[in-house]
Amino acid sequence: MKVLRDAYGIPHLRADSVDELAFLQGRVTAADRGRQLEVERRRSEGLLAELVGAEGLAWDRFARRARVDDTARKAYDNVDERTQAWLTAYGEGVRSAGLTWHAWTPLGVFLARHILFASFPWKLFNAHVARTLGEDKLAWFDPEGPGETGSNAWAVPGEIAGDPHRQIELPGVYQQVRLACPEFDVAGLAFPGVPGVQHFGQTETVAWAVTNAQADYQDLYLEELHGDQARGPEGWEPVMRHVETIPVKDGPDEVVEIVETARGPIIDQSLSLRTPSRVDLELGFAALLPLLRARTVDDVADALTGWVEPVNSILTADTSGRVLQLTVGRVPLRDDRNKVLPVPAWESAYAWKPGYVPMTREQVSGSAVNANDRRPDTEAYGVSFSSKARARRIRELLDAGAPPERIHMDTTMPADSVEAGRRAAIRAEVARRLYEHPRVAALAEPTGFDEIFGVDPRGKVGLMQDSLLAGLGLTAADLVDPATITSGRWGERHLLDPVRLPGMTAEIPRTELSGERDDVLCTTSVPGVSDLCRKGPVARYVWDVRDRARSRWIVPFGAHGDPGSPHFLDQLPLWAAGRLVPLVSDWSELTEE
Repeated sequence: MKVLRDAYGIPHLRADSVDELAFLQGRVTAADRGRQLEVERRRSEGLLAELVGAEGLAWDRFARRARVDDTARKAYDNVDERTQAWLTAYGEGVRSAGLTWHAWTPLGVFLARHILFASFPWKLFNAHVARTLGEDKLAWFDPEGPGETGSNAWAVPGEIAGDPHRQIELPGVYQQVRLACPEFDVAGLAFPGVPGVQHFGQTETVAWAVTNAQADYQDLYLEELHGDQARGPEGWEPVMRHVETIPVKDGPDEVVEIVETARGPIIDQSLSLRTPSRVDLELGFAALLPLLRARTVDDVADALTGWVEPVNSILTADTSGRVLQLTVGRVPLRDDRNKVLPVPAWESAYAWKPGYVPMTREQVSGSAVNANDRRPDTEAYGVSFSSKARARRIRELLDAGAPPERIHMDTTMPADSVEAGRRAAIRAEVARRLYEHPRVAALAEPTGFDEIFGVDPRGKVGLMQDSLLAGLGLTAADLVDPATITSGRWGERHLLDPVRLPGMTAEIPRTELSGERDDVLCTTSVPGVSDLCRKGPVARYVWDVRDRARSRWIVPFGAHGDPGSPHFLDQLPLWAAGRLVPLVSDWSELTEE
């Protein structure tokens, strides 16, 4: 087994077998991201407060109630023996570095990362709108417009490029890694704590890219509970109940009651959450090893047929010149109302039907662009999508022959622009006036939902102000006189402000950012709340399918999670400037540890 690194400390790992390589990936990840792995494991087990104190309690309550660790354990039991052995080898590598780790922990880490990533928090907000303003006002908050989602991916002959957009975290949410053994040689981006390369990768002959398909696959049910029973479509049904104790650093332990009905676990206010992963006790991890072994676009498609959630759009291209567009995951068959609001558990009309919506696999001619937008390959799976502005702009740039780096950084809001700063200041003031508008003021009432779900009416007003203005029959000029708004440069206020790992006090250099909202660059802030940027591109990549030596990538900070490492922040100035670092393919150009 060998560990080699490039000039940016990115690990390139070689081993004689798949399981030795998994062990090595676990060991190196623990060495590079040890504190992050400890936090990720504790998040999956609902033990974060034991490490960080009371600030971790909100998450721990939710993780326990949502049965994250229980789902991970049972999904591990249900996966095939070969995948179990691979996950076990990864865990042995993590434990060899002195960390606590279980064979099923990668499944828990992945589930904890994505359970709030989909649609049910939006349904909580819809419930709040319906209660305070009326159900007929839901259209005022149409998310199919500028908002927080901003992932992009595109394919042209011989090349795939893109940039996933998520909450920007320090250390980063993705780990650059190369994994090589006699069966495969793959470079890509991995979630620390999960073996393999899950979302963005390139073998010697095929590459793939992922964006969120904007599918709706999580439902909330209003449960009527009476003791150890819940009212279901066929009458009163038994309920599973028990209590668990959450240890809290420097504070008293907290006891939380766990309740699960036939629909799913109760997560808040007698609302149960139903998801394919909990229903089927599967997460799709059997896809990960075949994905590493893929040689063609059909191999990628076949590997992902068993994927569960999140539901993803996939672009994949191989050296033969073929490109496929895929949608992968599980979307339940059920009533349309399930897709908008919590629905009564006792009404049979809202029960899931057998099976799932069929997924798509299409051959692409020419170019393809995915930008969380409504398309024929995704429309059947979701309710609300991003606006088509980013997709249209990427196509314009592709038609003009723009290089990927130019497309990644495309924006109408330059950091050095005073006019961009003024436009942002106007939007912020419009958001504040809208939030105080008499016809919207009731929205400020307490939601009653746990803060962990992000149901912040002020933030939603800021992000959805275009549709809200239309619903009220107003324009921005009706609320704010632009002539009264002055501002400095946009970058003076639009600063990178990552979410730091609990306990991390490391500072980052002052980093002014271009971009905002519906640009391709899409460094998101929340008008009327803060101009600071906490969401944006958490990686950028260009996979040259014909010559991997020409591929390149970048993450916001660095390969290492230790502030004392020279590779903790060494990619930050390049990321902020829109530059990429080379994916080194020649082993002789790497340094062996």
